[in-house]
Amino acid sequence: MDIKTYVSERKEALKKAVLSAKKVPTLAIIVVGNNPASESYVRGKMKDAAEVGFKAIDTHLEESVSQDELLALIKRYNENPEIDGILVQLPVPKHISDQAIHRAVAPEKDVDGFSPISPFECCTPKGICDYLSAEGFAFRGKNAVVIGRSAIVGKPMAKMLLARDCNVTMLHSKTSEEDKCFYLAHADLVVVAIGKEGMIDASYRFKPTCWIVDVGINRGEDGHLHGDCVPNLPVERQTPVPGGVGLLTRLALLENLLEASK
Repeated sequence: MDIKTYVSERKEALKKAVLSAKKVPTLAIIVVGNNPASESYVRGKMKDAAEVGFKAIDTHLEESVSQDELLALIKRYNENPEIDGILVQLPVPKHISDQAIHRAVAPEKDVDGFSPISPFECCTPKGICDYLSAEGFAFRGKNAVVIGRSAIVGKPMAKMLLARDCNVTMLHSKTSEEDKCFYLAHADLVVVAIGKEGMIDASYRFKPTCWIVDVGINRGEDGHLHGDCVPNLPVERQTPVPGGVGLLTRLALLENLLEASK
């Protein structure tokens, strides 16, 4: 099943779940500054929420807002029983600490899953694993390679794959080209999240049964969006960009929000 069809079917299930819920799940989204990419992501999340009957509140703060002012707003949302989930859209200005934000959001409302004590899984890795499971990927004993070690994709992705009994290897900017070639050639699953257009191309050898998940979203010189991998690599499955992992991430956010509201 292609990702768009999969997401559409899961959204229909969420619509039905809302009809029997005691309250409408409500998400508070906080945006700091004027980042066109962030504004685009937020519009998508607002649209998703409306589609399934959830409520989303968008609060936009000036780039000059202080960290204390932002944390005070998060505290008010933490204490508001009408709000089930809180999302601070990243990136934030440099004078604000990501870690301070992650610590400030109440764990039971941390639908992004960024806090180490959050009961929810990080949205991108969760969305990926749920989709792979639905498509019949057998995790146990498979060689999984994660390229990228960010705190919101690479590291939690590796952790989730380990929990599903994969043999996990993490590659990053300091991995030698020789080692990268070796690990990719033996991988059953490759998750690429490095933020560099077309870094993984057909010069690498892959198993014909390999599955590739491309997390990268890069704006190319042609003005279009491109992944971290070139399209149509010689593998069994490869997720598209756009129309791939971004949709899975947004779906996982909605599913976390529904659980938070319960």
